[in-house]
Amino acid sequence: MRTRLSAATKPVDETQARVRRKEQTRQNLMQAALTLVGNGSSFTALGIREITREAGVVPTAFYRHFKTTDELGLALVEDGGITLRRLLREARQASLPGEDMIRHSVSVFVTYLKQHHLEWRFISSERSGGSQSLRNAIRNEIAHFTNEMASDLRLLNIFPGLSTHTLTLICSLVVTLMMNSATDFLDVRADQPQIEKEMLDNFVKQIVMVFLGAAHWEEEPTQSLLSGLSKPK
Repeated sequence: MRTRLSAATKPVDETQARVRRKEQTRQNLMQAALTLVGNGSSFTALGIREITREAGVVPTAFYRHFKTTDELGLALVEDGGITLRRLLREARQASLPGEDMIRHSVSVFVTYLKQHHLEWRFISSERSGGSQSLRNAIRNEIAHFTNEMASDLRLLNIFPGLSTHTLTLICSLVVTLMMNSATDFLDVRADQPQIEKEMLDNFVKQIVMVFLGAAHWEEEPTQSLLSGLSKPK
């Protein structure tokens, strides 16, 4: 009986080991690309041989995981977004009041940036200068951030008088602030905690300003609401 169990278990163990090795190679390739970009290389200029050499695998191993370097880049964008989106949703759903929720969300965002700085330098760079497919993928991730935030605010009954369209526009402003701030936070050195604190405080204030504007927004703006934007006669 023991012999039969051992014989039956061995193929399963070998299959699991192959799956783990395959996933590890995939992660090594992705990390190699990030390392090269972090060292100053342009992602769009990276070659497969350069990536596999950094990862410590033969070039043919690349094609077992990705068809092109762009496909590897798409995987990096997806990996960089999924976990952060989950963490931010948890932060918003932590039942914290007003500004505390904003500050907690910003802290989660900045901490994640620091822990995954290579991923976010890559995303920040490719957001404007990458290939069309990567730019589209990053736009899709931004749309996911925006829609999930709007959904959470609706569930929390924040800005109940606003239409879904308007609420989504407001969340889009916040997410744009978030994306634009990423590189600034990443450039702060570990020995500059006061600068980081000031930046974090300013980021929170910017979001509060957006929310204050949202709280006074009218779905059908009246002339009196817009008159403050008009030049005095």
